[in-house]
Amino acid sequence: MKKKVFIDKLFLFGPLFILLGISLINMYYAGLNNSGYQSYLFKQALWFGLGFFVIFIFSIIKPKILFKYSKYLYFINVLLLILVLFWGKTINGSQAWFDFKLFSFQPSELMKFSLALYLSEVLSKERTYGMKEEFRVIIKAIVITLIPSLLVFLEPDTGAIMIYLILLLGIILVYKINVKWYIILGIVLAILGGSFIYLYYFNQDLLIKLIGTSFFYRVDRIMTFVNNDSFQLNRALISIGTSFLFRGSGGVYIPEAPTDFIIALSISNLGIFSFILILLCFYILDFYFLFHLEKTKGRKYKMFIAGFLMMFIFAQVQNIGMNLGLFPIIGLPLPFVSYGGTNIIVYFMFLGVLLNIKKN
Repeated sequence: MKKKVFIDKLFLFGPLFILLGISLINMYYAGLNNSGYQSYLFKQALWFGLGFFVIFIFSIIKPKILFKYSKYLYFINVLLLILVLFWGKTINGSQAWFDFKLFSFQPSELMKFSLALYLSEVLSKERTYGMKEEFRVIIKAIVITLIPSLLVFLEPDTGAIMIYLILLLGIILVYKINVKWYIILGIVLAILGGSFIYLYYFNQDLLIKLIGTSFFYRVDRIMTFVNNDSFQLNRALISIGTSFLFRGSGGVYIPEAPTDFIIALSISNLGIFSFILILLCFYILDFYFLFHLEKTKGRKYKMFIAGFLMMFIFAQVQNIGMNLGLFPIIGLPLPFVSYGGTNIIVYFMFLGVLLNIKKN
């Protein structure tokens, strides 16, 4: 039994510590290149330390208590998203941070955790016996997701909105609605996407009025990806293309390297082998969470884990893809590797609840 527990923890904490180690090494180099050694490395190490403290705290709190009070966590988080629009700090065009001098935090990141808890709690109590009941449940889930999505849209933060939708999808998949709803949803998304593309190419003035100048700028960045015209991407590809297996290129400036372009930064510092190691660690972690999703009993717990797993995998694929020029740049950090306090703490919060669910 002890051997089984040891192996189980090894498959979780082994890859996790490797990812954290790679992150700290890159923060060291990022600090040297930006004359901010203490800022990057010290803060990242501090957040990792706080993250393990968070796991300890959530190992004490019973999961059912968190789900029971998830409604209050959700509405407090919605209030924070409203307040940040008035008193938040603007960074890179997004008014998304509360700045308290000693530290800052991003409510849109915290909403990932609150939303996963609340959606899982609400939908686990629903029972459907036909298309009419399923429609009611779907509308309820969409409204719960849409409220923070609209607030984050005003910041704007494209990456967070996509994460909320992915969370919803993961939870709905466990809920198991009729396949007809997926077809209907696909048709609706195709119509909305087609209308958006039409306005972008043929009536940009109307599109700007509908979504605002700041959000249009972010859309325009995505469209420049289609045209292969992105300074960030070009610098990232140069750093990757000039690196070797065990030796990076070094010295190539990449905007937002410690956050969005952490893969390119890692390869330029440590070589292509670091990228292979990162992929292997995420591969092990993904299957670890998938295995425990299959073993977990209880609808709300399965929904919560499924939502996290979908979010976790999506963040990996999107971040790595945009570093390699395969996906648009939407500002989505790589879990446990990218620089950023709130994002790191939120992932540790998820880990704490997952471990507690497994233990109980």
